[in-house]
Amino acid sequence: MDTKQGRKTAIVVGAGVGGVSTAARLAKAGFEVTVLEKNDFTGGRCSLLYKDGHRFDQGPSLLLLPRLFEEAFYDLGTSMEAEGVKLFKCEPNYHMWFSDGESFTLSTDLAQMKREVEKWEGKDGFEGYLGFMEEAHRHYEASVVHVLRKNFTTFWNMLRPSFLPWLRQLHPFESVYRRTSMYFSTERLRRVFTFGSMYMGMSPYDAPGTYSLLQYTELAEGIWYPEGGFHRIVEALVGVGERMGVKYRLSTPISSVTVSPDGRTVTGVKLESGEQLTADVVVINADLVYAYNHLLPPSPRAASLSKRSTSCSSISFYWAMDRIIPELRTHNIFLAEDYRASFDDIFDRQMMPEQPSFYVNVPSRVDPTAAPEGRDSIVVLVPVGHLLEDGAGRGLQAQTKQDWEAMVERARQEVFSVIESRTGARGLRESVTAEIVNTPRSWKQRFNLDKGAILGISHSFFNVLSFRPRTRHPDLANCYFVGASTHPGTGVPICLAGSKLTSEQILSDRRMSYPWSAAVDPAQARRLAKGGQADIDRQMSRPGDAMPLFILLSVVVLLMAVMLYGVTGINIVEPLSSVGLKMRQVISS
Repeated sequence: MDTKQGRKTAIVVGAGVGGVSTAARLAKAGFEVTVLEKNDFTGGRCSLLYKDGHRFDQGPSLLLLPRLFEEAFYDLGTSMEAEGVKLFKCEPNYHMWFSDGESFTLSTDLAQMKREVEKWEGKDGFEGYLGFMEEAHRHYEASVVHVLRKNFTTFWNMLRPSFLPWLRQLHPFESVYRRTSMYFSTERLRRVFTFGSMYMGMSPYDAPGTYSLLQYTELAEGIWYPEGGFHRIVEALVGVGERMGVKYRLSTPISSVTVSPDGRTVTGVKLESGEQLTADVVVINADLVYAYNHLLPPSPRAASLSKRSTSCSSISFYWAMDRIIPELRTHNIFLAEDYRASFDDIFDRQMMPEQPSFYVNVPSRVDPTAAPEGRDSIVVLVPVGHLLEDGAGRGLQAQTKQDWEAMVERARQEVFSVIESRTGARGLRESVTAEIVNTPRSWKQRFNLDKGAILGISHSFFNVLSFRPRTRHPDLANCYFVGASTHPGTGVPICLAGSKLTSEQILSDRRMSYPWSAAVDPAQARRLAKGGQADIDRQMSRPGDAMPLFILLSVVVLLMAVMLYGVTGINIVEPLSSVGLKMRQVISS
């Protein structure tokens, strides 16, 4: 790569959402950026599949934490609307189906949630729901401010004075299931409000309580879907980057990251074709464990990363249907009867559960462009254990090998059977005109995912914050990371937040200023830019609760009255009562 007019150069390895966002940010900061992608498409798992006029989201299908998406585009001087990204709100959020034939609808509509919760737990249940949302709100806001917008480059960062007071309130040492159980008394609702930990590839019995924030963002901010598929977000970021000069080279796998003769500094990359490219900075958006073991020089750190606990994998079906299936909503969750055992099979035994819980997405329900008229496109995700190196001991039963062909067939049969028995739909198998399947093997082959784990390294407490692999290589200068297995973690909005942290670290290391605000609410910033802040919108201090003061004064006055009566025999309680009433009125005002 030639440096033009002294501009610094950067190579980004991988065109996942973290890679394309980082590329655009570095270009805005003045870097000359080239993105190298092994596949012939951008987005990584956040990409699209097509079959006979049907469109499927290969990976993510839920747009959550919309503020982080808005912030990413705002920092780049644009917006999703300006880039032609139209979002559909999915309402209701989900329809959840239980093995006993009952169902539960999750929604941002508070009135509907009140009816749904009280149906199972009465009036006290709704109070519990509000308490759950209050705690999850604190988890959400504190995580955005103190985790997603802060880098953890050393262990000392966990001792920040601004962070320590929040550590206890984030409940990292209690599980999502335990925290939720403090607000809901029935097993049914505990399941309803804990399954979301699967977004992080974790069991709700193991995931830190902090992650109730995922349920919160769905219920408070809604679930959204981009018209044209989730890849529209990636496509828009690619377009923004290209306008700033980013060059994309697809179908260009690299064989290694090159280093200086002393082995201390990254100098560029070598392509599988033999071509060598040099750059001032290399940002790796490939799977982190794969990169350490196959792209970077050998090191003990690579072996250590390979031993870390990872997230689950999935068997995913993509079905082109010859008709509309009206019994299915946009987002459907089918929960296993033996809820805990299904998670134990996945995470403790790396098996496909005997009775799996699974997720069904019908994108054509909210976006008609996903399927031909009069037909549905259906995506089914069945969580399963990740690949084992020897393949032994983790198949359909604990004593058998991982026979993925057999597991795919059993998963297919289970999905058809459960959907039909719980929703009343009929003839699903016969209505499938075409099928695409992803398994842990194909996830690994297509995207170099370690063990086929679709969400990277686990998010247990000792795999997050300062314990998570960092955004800068600890031993090699000029080498940085962005993506699911580095800080702050997995998921499209989290990787967008991570790209900001990585980009800012690159700029800080070179004493370059940030061409964006450190943290801003795009909607508020645009409103203020139009004409400042009106007096009616200025934030004022809130009046405190006057009742404690009133009670204290009342007790003092009453004691004085009793003492006076005991000494003089004069009863002043009645006159004082009218004075007390006036005092309360004054204090309350």
